Amino acid sequence: MSAVARAARSPLVVILCGCAIAALTFGPRSAAGLLLAPISDSHGWGRDVFAMSFAIQNLLWGVGQPFAGAVADRFGAVKVLMVGGLLYAAGLALMPFSSDPLAMHFSAGVLIGFGLSGASFSLVIGAFGKLLPDEWRSIGFGFGTAAGSFGQFVFTPFASALVANYGWQSTVLVFAALMLLVVPLALALAAPKASGASGPKAADQTIREALKEAFATPSYWLLVIGFFTCGFHLAFVTAHLPPYLIDKGIAPAIGGWTLALIGLFNIAGSLGSGVLAGRMPKRVLLSAIYFARGALIAAFILLPTTPATSLAFGAGIGLLWLSTIPPTSGIVATLFGTRYLTMLYGFVFFSHQVGSFFGVWLGGLLYERTGSYDLVWWIAIGLSIMSGLVNLPIRERPVARLAPAT
Repeated sequence: MSAVARAARSPLVVILCGCAIAALTFGPRSAAGLLLAPISDSHGWGRDVFAMSFAIQNLLWGVGQPFAGAVADRFGAVKVLMVGGLLYAAGLALMPFSSDPLAMHFSAGVLIGFGLSGASFSLVIGAFGKLLPDEWRSIGFGFGTAAGSFGQFVFTPFASALVANYGWQSTVLVFAALMLLVVPLALALAAPKASGASGPKAADQTIREALKEAFATPSYWLLVIGFFTCGFHLAFVTAHLPPYLIDKGIAPAIGGWTLALIGLFNIAGSLGSGVLAGRMPKRVLLSAIYFARGALIAAFILLPTTPATSLAFGAGIGLLWLSTIPPTSGIVATLFGTRYLTMLYGFVFFSHQVGSFFGVWLGGLLYERTGSYDLVWWIAIGLSIMSGLVNLPIRERPVARLAPAT
């Protein structure tokens, strides 16, 4: 291997390019809450229409994730990331021309959803699992997750300024152009031919055998069930927190800065979670995160809603935002190795995105039915308690197939 090739595959280059992809792809979708009201007002729609588009996006992101992961595990992540980035860009570019709900569901929902399944931080984390040495892996998962948060921190105020000065249509076109950068950045995540196995028995395992093994493992199912809550929280807050604050008499700019603070503080939360996941039981870390989310949400809706409490909520929930991902992906790697990590994490992530669908959809539906988001907030608290309890019985040990190798 030449010196240039070795440098291109160095852990630092892999992490930097992967993090750039994660930031670019996570950023625009984190601004959905800032687009909900302008898009609805410009078309004369209720909030439930664009909320449904965003819900479809989240659901199809989850549906496509295991398949994109399986292709990436089999043939490498590069082509999957490139196709995902192009679909994402196409969906954004078509949004200004989507003048009826079905067209918006297709562009903002179907195209972006499948684009995210091929170009999101989940694919990046799977590539990190194969390309990074063991001593870099947990912190790499943390950096990959934190990069998505950095994208949220950058894109949210950027989107707020673009919408205010140029309108939502120009905003999404700018985002579409930026999404094309995923194509060249993906080249750094090309895996060597022999990489991808974890342990002497991993290379001989087929996809069917990997799925059968995973679905026969109770701890995997507990992880899948618990991750539903994470998606519910993230999607509901992303899409509905800005309009919720406006309903409470808070200036729209505060909603934008609250989302930005979520992204900023999640950088620390994700990195910290990545470090802690390598030093303590991951299931305990996950349970603590979910319990803390429930307590924070309860405090937020019970206290008076002011700019100060809104910003404080953004900072607090930011620390817990994507901090579930390093321990979750770490548990999958611990249980089954890294050969099919992207695919197996993809099935866990599907549960996350089913939660996202219901978080966005119920937010819009119950608001239109009741005129309030209160019921959805309490559902979010109940789900926090459920996931906190579900993660505790997980057994963090490799399956029998890998036991001799460890």
